[in-house]
Amino acid sequence: MSGFDWRSANGYDRAQDAEMTGLAWECLRRNPNYQRDHRGNSRSSLVNAEFRQRWGLCFRS
Repeated sequence: MSGFDWRSANGYDRAQDAEMTGLAWECLRRNPNYQRDHRGNSRSSLVNAEFRQRWGLCFRS
């Protein structure tokens, strides 16, 4: 995940018109604990149930 400069207005462009789920994703992806867990989980191609439950994720196709 890339770094984020909270002082830059450009970093908020996507969140400005986002729906509730989009805003939730913006908050989650910036969470350092989520980033750490994601890095640890990204070694496998599948996200396990524990990871999904911990972060409240529900994937739909």
